[in-house]
Amino acid sequence: MKRQNGFTLIELVVVIVILGILAVTAAPKFLNLQDDARASSLQGLKGAIDGAAGITYGKAAIQGKEAQPTENVDGIEVVYGYPAATSAALNAAVTGLAEDWKVVKETAGDDASIVYSYESTVKNATTCIVTYTQATSPSAAASTSITYGPGCTEPAK
Repeated sequence: MKRQNGFTLIELVVVIVILGILAVTAAPKFLNLQDDARASSLQGLKGAIDGAAGITYGKAAIQGKEAQPTENVDGIEVVYGYPAATSAALNAAVTGLAEDWKVVKETAGDDASIVYSYESTVKNATTCIVTYTQATSPSAAASTSITYGPGCTEPAK
């Protein structure tokens, strides 16, 4: 009686088919990593701006400038204690902002805001944005929001 060593051709084909089915079901999960990375970087920028705005407000409060419509706190132009919605003010408050992000739109006035997005080489750079709106009064704080578009889907909660 001869003992069998190794696998038969049928067994190998079955294993390859099973691995193929697993790869087809798992591949879409891995193909969406770029969108997730873009969404995460937007959340990181929002957190950096919110953190810098909070620190700036704390410095303004210590100096008694948080109720003033326009002031200067440690070289940062502030409106009611929060950084003004200008690229100069936010670049001074947030380290690395000018190198990694581009200004898409900047509006002035009472409801001034500034919109940031990825560098222009990134696909859908102007549809995935972070908007910072400056404070409008001592009782209305500055706000930061994220707009998700194609190429950066909102992460599941």
